[in-house]
Amino acid sequence: MRSASWTALLAVTGTAVANAVDKRDLLKSEPFYPSPWMSPTAKGWEDAYAKARDFVSQLTLAEKVNLTTGIGWEGEQCVGQAGSVPRLGFRSMCMQDSPLGIRNADYISAFSSGQTVAASFDRTLMYKRGQAMGNENKIKGVDVLLGPVAGPIGRAPAGGRNWEGFSPDPYLTGVAIAETIKGIQDEGVIACAKHYIGNEQEHFRQVGEAQGYGYNITQTVSANIDDKTMHELYLWPFADAVRAGVGSVMCSYNQVNNSQGCQNSKTLNGLLKSELGFQGFVMSDWQAQHSGASSAVAGLDMTMPGDTAFNSGLSFWGANLTIAVLNGTVPQYRVDDMAMRIMAAYFKVGRTVENQTPISFSSWTRDTYGPLYYAAGEGHQQINWHVDAQGDHGDLIREIGAKSTVLLKNNGALPLKKPKFLAVVGEDAGPSPIGPNGCSDRGCDHGTLAMAWGSGSCEFPYLITPLEALQAQALEDRSRIEGVLNNSATSTIKALVSQADATALVFVNADSGEGYINVDGNEGDRKNLTLWGNGDELIKNVSSWNNNTIVIIHSVGPTLVKEWYDSPNVTAIVWAGLPGQESGRSLVDVLYGKVNPAGRTPFTWAETREDYGADVMYEPNNGNGAPQLEFPEGVFIDYRALDRANITPIYEFGFGLSYTTFEYSDIQVEKSYDAEYKPTTGETAEAPTFGNYSTELEDYAFPNSSFPYIWQYIYPYFNTTSSLKAASQDPEFGKTAEEFLPKGAIDSSKQALHPAGPGPKDESGGNPQLFDTLYTVTAKVTNTGKIVGDEVPQLYVSLGGEDDPEVVLRGFDRITIEPGQTATFRATLNRRDVSNWDVASQNWVISSAAKTVHVGPSSRKLPLSAPLS
Repeated sequence: MRSASWTALLAVTGTAVANAVDKRDLLKSEPFYPSPWMSPTAKGWEDAYAKARDFVSQLTLAEKVNLTTGIGWEGEQCVGQAGSVPRLGFRSMCMQDSPLGIRNADYISAFSSGQTVAASFDRTLMYKRGQAMGNENKIKGVDVLLGPVAGPIGRAPAGGRNWEGFSPDPYLTGVAIAETIKGIQDEGVIACAKHYIGNEQEHFRQVGEAQGYGYNITQTVSANIDDKTMHELYLWPFADAVRAGVGSVMCSYNQVNNSQGCQNSKTLNGLLKSELGFQGFVMSDWQAQHSGASSAVAGLDMTMPGDTAFNSGLSFWGANLTIAVLNGTVPQYRVDDMAMRIMAAYFKVGRTVENQTPISFSSWTRDTYGPLYYAAGEGHQQINWHVDAQGDHGDLIREIGAKSTVLLKNNGALPLKKPKFLAVVGEDAGPSPIGPNGCSDRGCDHGTLAMAWGSGSCEFPYLITPLEALQAQALEDRSRIEGVLNNSATSTIKALVSQADATALVFVNADSGEGYINVDGNEGDRKNLTLWGNGDELIKNVSSWNNNTIVIIHSVGPTLVKEWYDSPNVTAIVWAGLPGQESGRSLVDVLYGKVNPAGRTPFTWAETREDYGADVMYEPNNGNGAPQLEFPEGVFIDYRALDRANITPIYEFGFGLSYTTFEYSDIQVEKSYDAEYKPTTGETAEAPTFGNYSTELEDYAFPNSSFPYIWQYIYPYFNTTSSLKAASQDPEFGKTAEEFLPKGAIDSSKQALHPAGPGPKDESGGNPQLFDTLYTVTAKVTNTGKIVGDEVPQLYVSLGGEDDPEVVLRGFDRITIEPGQTATFRATLNRRDVSNWDVASQNWVISSAAKTVHVGPSSRKLPLSAPLS
């Protein structure tokens, strides 16, 4: 109802203000218009499309606009809600963080981080984790789970939110994000793949946030990524997400090639909706929308939380989008397509309008009763039902934590076998003095680290610390156990670990998170890669006093271990990631051999920070304009960077030890029928529209007789119906679309299909031939030890080109093998796996370079090789 200020409305009419300071010739993102519309025959979406068509065809223009626009920050119960359709009984859709548990809710589970479950290299666990999270969200009344994460992928190891995603390897991230999406959506909840795309650091992601830290910028950071790198690295896992049927994608705060992520027509219209054939809806990150009409035609489908700034009551869409349709600057088909995509995603996961689960919690308070419209303080009623959604998910979390634990070093110290005396050292072993949820959004590092900070966190229902679990095991074993939980209590620690028969367990960590929280000068991104709390000095001290020192690391990524890892007194090193609520029990399961470790590090442990080939940019480099984050390393990040520079890592990507041993033999390659690859041809249908809309302004007046006006709530209605110009309050009102929108932005004619994209009846994710199996690779793996264990054989491909990495991961499995037994590892290679992106033809091509397949237990230990014909 309330119009935005004229400056906000300038974005609706397309007027832009140039950055007067920046005079450099900056990289520009290519335009791609019009925004592709859904295909009624896209494989896997046919039924959802039909149901969405039936629903959307009944809607008025205002109701369609309402579906696309958030109701405003703290408008109701969820962190984001879109408008409802009361006439048809459709309640407001609930969007809720986070990718490891339901943020701001009670009686829910705190799962392991995405990065941690990636270390399991176990597709089944990835799926089960997604399924369990989907189940809890469904029980609580959440419609869209804001996760999983493939952006950041982890370009820079110090990136603050790397832990929310999976791995800097695109193949591993692609598998993990796809399995997670399938699990979530099989439970009837829409998954939201984020943050699309190039969102690789926290510094300068938002102007206000950066200004709060003292940086004088006026635009968000621009991730400058070339076409080949975009396809072979950053877009790769999002293609897997789309192929998995993901219902929504969240566009990011950052710019890509100097175009805002949520109005970047190249990345949204060109890559996502055309080339990948994405059929779901694009949602903005919270306050990542920067314009009205231009973001609509560039491919944005839903704006969150709806207001231009938190609690402003102003919106780029809402009434302004209604005006844009009525004055012809946004075509009807575009708003119809927005509504279609939203509702098709809703129906695709099995939801119905008739059987909607009520939202049973409030993100803003634990009080049972309070204001439904929280920002306005109105609608006092019950808002929290304290529904218990946990089920038996604690058992799954414990299993994931154990199976994701990586044994980096072991000189026979593990597994523990009823040790006589355990000396437990380090703050990370015990509880926080203010409780596991004592800091908002986990924005501190007190006690054991089981979850990092930011909107990707949730509330712990409980947290089993390592010390608690070790004490329980010690009681069972009748072992002595004593701990010192102060890293600075040097003399006390020395006295403890110097005693006879002491096995020293040293617990250390390194934290990070989202940029709106600053912990000890870490503005989201880590300042460095050292351990927190003087952890490195703690390890060096303890290992100088005790010749059986076992180090346990809880961290958000790699840390620098060069100064102490090879000490003979450091007898074992364990990386336990961010394991969630069952942290202690998961760890004890591994330390005592109840679970034979088979986790593999999902990133590289290098000797120096510089070895990684890419880093966070900590200082602006473009005056007060958009900081320019260049990606000169291309696809060479993490293990690819070290391989290229011939640098030996301390622990390579994919590395992990076991309590048993394995041997590899007999690699075989079987070539499948290789049909000639044919680029997709043909055209779409013309843009469809669904239903007519009234042009009578009185029909868009606020319907006072239907419901009361709520302060700061975003509506699709006008506060005056005397004229569109008066309703808009826009001094630039009257410009036509042709005057300010890019060429072709509102074109509704048939459009050519993308050569690398799907046909109108194909599954989304790209040209279907990209996923044809070209090779099947098998190898024998024998357990040569004395105990049963899991092994994780990995398949790598050498693509052979001068600009290609030494090897790239293209397959893996986790196999349980009895002692003395041999199992067969089997993996397939599809066309995309052995192709490169060709900038000239804008398609995937298999080069003529000789290609080799390798199989082994890590990226640097590949005993088996065979040529690919």
